[in-house]
Amino acid sequence: MSDRTHTPNRITNLRSRVAGAIAGVAMAAAGIACTQSMPVTDELRAKWNDKTMFDLKAKTLDGKEVTFADWKGKAILVVNVASRCGYTPQYNGLQAIYEAYKDKGLIVIGFPCNDFGGQEPGTAADIKSFCSSKYGVDFPLMSKVSVKPGSEQSPIYEFLGTKTGKLPGWNFCKYLVSPDGTTIEFFDSRVDPGSAVFKSAIEKATKQVKPAPVQKTSPAADA
Repeated sequence: MSDRTHTPNRITNLRSRVAGAIAGVAMAAAGIACTQSMPVTDELRAKWNDKTMFDLKAKTLDGKEVTFADWKGKAILVVNVASRCGYTPQYNGLQAIYEAYKDKGLIVIGFPCNDFGGQEPGTAADIKSFCSSKYGVDFPLMSKVSVKPGSEQSPIYEFLGTKTGKLPGWNFCKYLVSPDGTTIEFFDSRVDPGSAVFKSAIEKATKQVKPAPVQKTSPAADA
């Protein structure tokens, strides 16, 4: 197949990426709120009343089920990510935060989302390759989800929205869940992961992580 055949697709993809980047930058410049309200009903309150983050499950980009109970007692940072957004360079800051605090009990989890500006249109393989090659991401990435209210909303975001009353209004909004699984702090897209206010929140959350108990061996085992 000739290069001419691929040219229209390349132009379309380039236009899409440029449009996505411009949209993100324009929103930031205009100071548009990157948050939307979660319509919290009595039914939702009852559904999630006695639940914590550690009661939830999700699937990775590879389709494997992840149980959040495996991370019980750790601080969890949940971010709705996109590959073609003006905020996409925040991947650098998220990876840096993960590297700096993972040994202190922080888990960073990215949820690819195409809800805003169509800025995450790729397949799981596309997303994985992009994040790894462009930003060196090695924190967990989940399967693509919808964060907006409605029948297609991810249970993760239904839980987070119900607990905080807030949902992402754009890409790269952040929920910081403390080790108790219920205390949740929301940061919109404009809060950079490298900012002092964000690092301070991460420090506070990770200080609540309790050290793993030391496993003692019995005298018989030592003999």
